[in-house]
Amino acid sequence: MKSGSFQEALANTSEAKKRYTADDLYLRGSQLLATSYKQGVGSLRAFVEVDHVTKFQPLKSAIQLKKDFAHLLEVQICVFAQDPIFSTAHGEENRSLLLAGLKEFGEHIDVVGTTPYVENNFEASRRNIEWAVRTALRLKKCLDFHIEYNLNGGDVMETFSYLLDILITESWPTEPGAPTIVLGHATRLSQASHAQLSSFSKRIKEELLPVHFVALPTSDLFMMGRPEPDSKIPLNRVCGTMNIPRMIREYGFEGCLSVNNVGNSFTPYGTGDPLALASLGVGVFHAGTEDDARLLYEMVSTRAMEAIMPLKHSREKFALARESPLLNMLLIKNEEVFEIRAATGKPVKVPARLRLSVKDVIWDTPDLGSRTLIH
Repeated sequence: MKSGSFQEALANTSEAKKRYTADDLYLRGSQLLATSYKQGVGSLRAFVEVDHVTKFQPLKSAIQLKKDFAHLLEVQICVFAQDPIFSTAHGEENRSLLLAGLKEFGEHIDVVGTTPYVENNFEASRRNIEWAVRTALRLKKCLDFHIEYNLNGGDVMETFSYLLDILITESWPTEPGAPTIVLGHATRLSQASHAQLSSFSKRIKEELLPVHFVALPTSDLFMMGRPEPDSKIPLNRVCGTMNIPRMIREYGFEGCLSVNNVGNSFTPYGTGDPLALASLGVGVFHAGTEDDARLLYEMVSTRAMEAIMPLKHSREKFALARESPLLNMLLIKNEEVFEIRAATGKPVKVPARLRLSVKDVIWDTPDLGSRTLIH
């Protein structure tokens, strides 16, 4: 990386795709899943790109990984259009490949996902949204958009309002347990007014639409809010990620936190650790109370599960029902002492700081050796 820009990330990713091999894809996928399991992850949504460069190789690797890790992790596969499907020279080919992949490997695919913002004009973005909604409905899949990845002014609600129009027109299911619609990034919502957010939330609730918002802070903070080169205040920058805690509390949106890139040009730092992400949220969202800590924990656990794995009942009711299987639980073990060496060379034992509640886990993220996922 030279500039660290969004356009460079797109270019680097396109070049990297040309060098994909089955062995390399499986290796990196297994590393990510194994690390996620050690971090305490019991279920996740994996975005698998299908386009004119990759064809079906990433999808085939993902299906094999899903099978091989099924005893440890519940892996959802989202067949994902990162590239345009209604514009540019390869749009039609990309769209055809997605449909072919859904037809050939549909039994292994849980979600249809696209990226409307990469289309080269607004009309193409609208067609992208329409196609994705209709395709997901026809195939009875969940829907996941990476949508509006910018901080532009103007009519900030235009794309979001249009999406709701299409969902309502196409009669998206609204009964409990219906497939969800997840909106990732959606950074432009951070530019919306109180009135716009209130109206948007009210409409979602009135229509009973299962819409969930997913902030992706590690990539959002890296890519969004960069000052213009000629800015009069060159060090000023906007926090370019959705404030999910406020969206939940003040407007009643459904939302959670996640990581969508690990170790690529869009996010060249960090890991997929959900507890580390929740801890980052304390600073990013100015969320420093005990209630904030509990909400941040929910945003990488139960609220995240509700976004990607809809149930007919709430997670709380599901967990308490006698006939229901137990949900995965994360056990955090406290160390009793740390052993260090004194100046004399003799060992000295120092009492370890104990984590006794959710806030302790969020404010002082435990290392991986302290975590055990209980199935």
